[in-house]
Amino acid sequence: MPQSTTIPANEREGKETGVAEFDFDLFVIGAGSGGVAASRRAASYGARVAICEGSRVGGTCVIRGCVPKKLLVYASQFRDAFADACGYGWDSHVPAFDWPTLIANKDKEIDRLNGIYIKMLEGSGVTLFEGHGRLIDRHTVEVAGQRYRAKSILVATGGWPSLPDIPGIEHAATSNEVLHLEKLPHSVLILGGGYIAVEFASIFRGLGAEVTLMIRGEELLNGFDDDIRVALAQEMRKRGIEIIARTKPVKVEEGPGGWTLTDHLGREHSAGLIMAATGRRPNTRGVGLEEVGVALDEGGAVKVDEWSRTSVDNIYAIGDVTDRMALTPIAIAEGRALAETLYNDNPMRISYDNVATGVFSLPPLGTVGLTEAEARARYPKVDIYRTGFRPMKHTLTGRDERVMMKLVVDGESQRVLGCHMMGMDAPEIVQGLAIALNMGATKADFDRTIALHPSTAEEFVLMREKVTDPAKL
Repeated sequence: MPQSTTIPANEREGKETGVAEFDFDLFVIGAGSGGVAASRRAASYGARVAICEGSRVGGTCVIRGCVPKKLLVYASQFRDAFADACGYGWDSHVPAFDWPTLIANKDKEIDRLNGIYIKMLEGSGVTLFEGHGRLIDRHTVEVAGQRYRAKSILVATGGWPSLPDIPGIEHAATSNEVLHLEKLPHSVLILGGGYIAVEFASIFRGLGAEVTLMIRGEELLNGFDDDIRVALAQEMRKRGIEIIARTKPVKVEEGPGGWTLTDHLGREHSAGLIMAATGRRPNTRGVGLEEVGVALDEGGAVKVDEWSRTSVDNIYAIGDVTDRMALTPIAIAEGRALAETLYNDNPMRISYDNVATGVFSLPPLGTVGLTEAEARARYPKVDIYRTGFRPMKHTLTGRDERVMMKLVVDGESQRVLGCHMMGMDAPEIVQGLAIALNMGATKADFDRTIALHPSTAEEFVLMREKVTDPAKL
């Protein structure tokens, strides 16, 4: 470990020094996936650990993010399944859908998971305090009027939806509120083109609502591979989702059928629900970070070094609050690495390379590694392999839905730099490809792998024709 980032011995082993001075060796603010993972791992090594949570244990992913959203995604897929069954001989019709039943069942599952997380903390010997945590000084956290001293403090407060600053935006729902709507809206206007916007557009459309996406840019999903972005937009339009590009919202007010949004060109757009999926910000307000000297960046994220240490050397931060890579598995890995470093004499950092990502749209996306644009910016020569086709399933359903797959390869070493896919089971397929990329697999390794036939995934080992280099056109 570099000298500048060495964790002092008394910070690594709080239980050995200063016991009388501190109530805990580690106090974690925020009981989401990252905070829970860090606290349990630290406690397993003998540290005295406390954690506080102002909402429900489980955080964004379990309570108001990945898990409930994925359950709604599953629900939205049944309409296609009922319709597709006719092509396979089933006398099928689309039965009535009941939104309240879906939400009630979803809530039961979230309650169950919340209980499991609480029991996991109890079973690990972690003390849970219910209430919002606020830093008083570098070693003191206040929760519900009580103050606790800790040798080290971990901030894991996650992120929160960010709203555009326009009149009437308080009438818009965010990803938090749409999970608790009393009824399914007849029409939805979604502001934003990121993964949350795309996923909820697919959910609402799959469940029968009319859906419009309004985006500021030209295409959906900034940061994803351009071919995937274009392909998904085409498939979403086939499903009847309207995408209005290069448009900025100006105001929201009551209107026919619910709400009316006026854009920067003066056009009015009406919908039963307006949803703002315009990004998330680090949840650092009211935590007392700046007051105790913890540096934040311009976006409000906690600045940390490679060991997750902030500008105050006994205060650490992990997960979405640091805005490094806002993914649940990343927060968990960061939390466990910190516990290893501080309490197991096992200095550990995590890699942010080749992290697989899924977008649970209809159809879904899976991606790992570099996009074509990123690869061309870093490597002198890049080979691209791309294929698109109608999946075997739809030869009988008649559905006009395409699959798109792409490999990005270093033209000199032939190492595969990126794998991108749009189509059924894309996230499941790309998870396995992430292992290959992290092992440094080359295009030749892909080529000599025998295809699993008949499958969609086999195309990743069957692509042989390079796409013509744009520079040579």
